[in-house]
Amino acid sequence: MSKFVDIQIDPGIVKRAARGDVRAHEIIYRAFGTPVYSICLRFTRVPAHAEDLLQETFIEIIRSIGNFRGDAPLGAWIRRIAVSKSLMFLRSAWHSRGQSLDDDWEEFMPGKADGAARQSTTENAIDLDAALASLPAVSRTVVWLHDVEGYTHKEIAELMGKTESFSKSQLSRAYLRLRPLLDAEADSAVPTTAKYDSCNATN
Repeated sequence: MSKFVDIQIDPGIVKRAARGDVRAHEIIYRAFGTPVYSICLRFTRVPAHAEDLLQETFIEIIRSIGNFRGDAPLGAWIRRIAVSKSLMFLRSAWHSRGQSLDDDWEEFMPGKADGAARQSTTENAIDLDAALASLPAVSRTVVWLHDVEGYTHKEIAELMGKTESFSKSQLSRAYLRLRPLLDAEADSAVPTTAKYDSCNATN
């Protein structure tokens, strides 16, 4: 789980923000700006795109915070907006090229990714970020949402406008791609997350 839900904001600040208080908006931005940027960068891999999505996310937060009822932590609500904006960006990028999310893996070029992975390897070991970077964008997004952010396949399907089977398939393919990379890391005695080796996509 990311740090979103660990960030505490006084309910009074949220109420002030809902009334249009600029100072309250700044407090929320300072509290959540970094994690929002980080999650957008995870999905896009391009800092300029992540910056744009950061701004779009906070525009939406300011516009919609009056509808926030506090049924869930503010961070969880903001995280969902950031994820939605990132997924909208991915969909628009695919549509502009006449593709759909389903085409993501077919476009994947293993040779190119393997080269990038080798550049990030020290004595046959790579870190998790480098491993994820070797995946196609949509598969990387599903892995991040499921294994790091804690979304279920049902929630991922709703966010991406796809089926649960699509989410599970993308995760299984990603695990198959990640397994040899993370096995190499384990062999060099660098601790790694066991769930990527389990190929467990049962949520």
